[in-house]
Amino acid sequence: MAQLTQRNRQTLEKEKKQNLEKMGQIRNILKQTASEKQVGLGQLKALNQQISTQSQQINLLNKDLRLTETEIGELRQASTTLKRDLSKLKAEYGSMVYAADKRRQQVNPMGFLFASDNFNQLVARYRYLRQYSDARQSQVRQMNNVQTMLQGKQEATQRKRKEQQGTLTTKVNESKKLESLKEEKNLVVKELSQKETELRTELAESRRSIDRLEAMIKRLIVREAKERAEREARERAERERIAKAEAARKAAERRRAEEAIAAAEKAGEKPAPADVAKVESPPAPEPKKPDERRNNNLNDEETALASSFTASRSRLPWPVGKGFISDRFGRKPHPVLKGIYVENQGVDIQTNAGEGVRSVYDGVVQDVTNMPGMNNVVAIQHGDYFTVYAKLKSVSVRVGQRVKARESIGTVATDKNGVSEIQFQIWKEFTKLNPESWLQPH
Repeated sequence: MAQLTQRNRQTLEKEKKQNLEKMGQIRNILKQTASEKQVGLGQLKALNQQISTQSQQINLLNKDLRLTETEIGELRQASTTLKRDLSKLKAEYGSMVYAADKRRQQVNPMGFLFASDNFNQLVARYRYLRQYSDARQSQVRQMNNVQTMLQGKQEATQRKRKEQQGTLTTKVNESKKLESLKEEKNLVVKELSQKETELRTELAESRRSIDRLEAMIKRLIVREAKERAEREARERAERERIAKAEAARKAAERRRAEEAIAAAEKAGEKPAPADVAKVESPPAPEPKKPDERRNNNLNDEETALASSFTASRSRLPWPVGKGFISDRFGRKPHPVLKGIYVENQGVDIQTNAGEGVRSVYDGVVQDVTNMPGMNNVVAIQHGDYFTVYAKLKSVSVRVGQRVKARESIGTVATDKNGVSEIQFQIWKEFTKLNPESWLQPH
């Protein structure tokens, strides 16, 4: 039970540390955004994430309070057990002292020794008295040890009580910060609501940018599929040509061997063993069927890359060193415009101005382009997977370049509202995947 509580404490402290780091990152990035005079959706998204992590921190503090109460209960139980053990030891020691004193009144120890009938009996009685003395000393040591352990448990209980009080105070302060953040968010929403026309224009531009990006990715996937199919067709034709040539060569050898054997038999001679072996050799095996595990005309290298990418689900590094997901994958209501829904085909990650952007896995750069609303875009192929990095200020890779995981591919752009944010997508062929379930917990 105590070991389970200790593991829970270690896990909780780790979660608290990670959440505090996340809160710090959001706070620092939000400072950069809030320094701009214009309020924008980017600031609102950052505030939403800050509120989310602040709420998570309060939940963790509540969990901490419950766990501390459990720890205090276990310490109390341990103290009760130690008190009981100490009382038992004291009672046993008292009985021992009482019995010894009673015997001493009846028989003097020295008289007990010198009343021995012989030397061997004297030694045996001496050993008995010595063991009896050692037992009493051992009993005293046990009582001291238990007393020390009891004192330690009582002090630990007092420390836990102080920690509990400190956690309660922290929770109150964090709750006040949460309310303050909610008020700040309401002010931002109110200010943005007064810019409905501007927001609708931005939304329309954003949708056009998203459509252009999606069309670019689909064209890229179609192009790659076509090139792979053409490559596979060429390789298949070459394999068939080689197989036919080999079959023809073996058939010719067999015919020559059959003719040589027939000539030898006609002349009454023994056929050459090499000719006999060629005639008796089994027919050429059927051409090897393509590996059914190989899909979409991928070659061996691409198949291995796709398999290892699949195995890296929830373990991919983030495309930026620091940042937080400011907008999640999927369809959701617009944060300000009522009745309007927006769809994110990947995730938006806010980060620091000028932050480096890196590939999340080994792959080949298949496209580098610039498009309105998305700035620079880089698409990297990983077998039949593609990762897409949009809203880059600069790009440091070229088409056809092989990149490794965590290798720099550019830097993030900052928009007119001071928001530094990349759009990150993962595709498998034409299927859009939720990047959050592929990236390692952050």
